[in-house]
Amino acid sequence: MKIAIGSDKSGFSAKEAIRAWLEEEGMSFDDLGTLDPENPQPYYQVAKTVAPLVQNGDYDYAILICGTGAGMNIVANKYKGVHAVACEGVYSAKMARAINNAKIMCMGGWIVGPEMAVEMTKTFLHTDWCQDLEDWRAKNMHKFAGEVAAIEEANYGH
Repeated sequence: MKIAIGSDKSGFSAKEAIRAWLEEEGMSFDDLGTLDPENPQPYYQVAKTVAPLVQNGDYDYAILICGTGAGMNIVANKYKGVHAVACEGVYSAKMARAINNAKIMCMGGWIVGPEMAVEMTKTFLHTDWCQDLEDWRAKNMHKFAGEVAAIEEANYGH
């Protein structure tokens, strides 16, 4: 599993906590956002850098952190097939993967602290699509994924 992480200045401390956890776990990742809070990248630039790399398969997943998570989420979802979700807790991080098969989790450094950011990242990265779902719900998720892809295809660029 290869992971991209990135933040603007508002998400820097949460991103640094995630970075430390990923290093401890020996996970393969690259930090493609703000590396120095005195020289920050804006949220839209970070998301614009990371999302196409997830889109083309260079990275399996990404974690993006700005002030609220909304800005990163909006920009990342401009890339067809990326499926970014803004999360505010462990449950939403789990469901973003289990239900939505999200590839990018966005969060807000003003909303979640560094410890919660790490717990959310652990959950997001260790949850598979349809994990722990009843058979009927998993079947529906696969059906819905095809319908969502068709909606995206029909409306991409409009």
